[in-house]
Amino acid sequence: MIMRKLKSFKTKEPNSMARWWKVKNPFIVIFNFLIIHVCRYLPSLRLKRFLYRLTGMKVGYNVGIGLEATFDIFFPELIELGDDSIIGHNATILAHEFLIGEWRKGKTKIGKRALIGAGSLVLAGVTVGDGSTISAMSLVNDDLPQNSFYGGVPAKRLKRSNSNQVCDERL
Repeated sequence: MIMRKLKSFKTKEPNSMARWWKVKNPFIVIFNFLIIHVCRYLPSLRLKRFLYRLTGMKVGYNVGIGLEATFDIFFPELIELGDDSIIGHNATILAHEFLIGEWRKGKTKIGKRALIGAGSLVLAGVTVGDGSTISAMSLVNDDLPQNSFYGGVPAKRLKRSNSNQVCDERL
């Protein structure tokens, strides 16, 4: 696996979150928060995709986003969801992290036809390959190859039984 691709920014204060408004314009963060929070409870996938795109997020064709899924409010423009991907219920996709003495940001990409299981967390700077599956309640902290099956904390490669193979035919 490849390490996350993040750009690091040092801060004068030990608590980088203490002055978050220096990282991103507060009005943009509030706008993003309102859209992302409302979308958590919208049942309409078409409306969700439209609203997420207003934040700058790159949302592909026919993306499915489960209820209560959460996306980064500071840098949604660094998140890309590939065509036909599915983000499960209560999953979280991040593009930044506040740390002691620094903060980091990085592009987070979910590939085409990828599935992020319910309750999973995808950290900033990670790429999930096309056709990959992440099982529920997993922590994705490294890039994942195409057509792979991962799960756990942190996510590790899992064996896939024949009964769990994804059908390639479109409905």
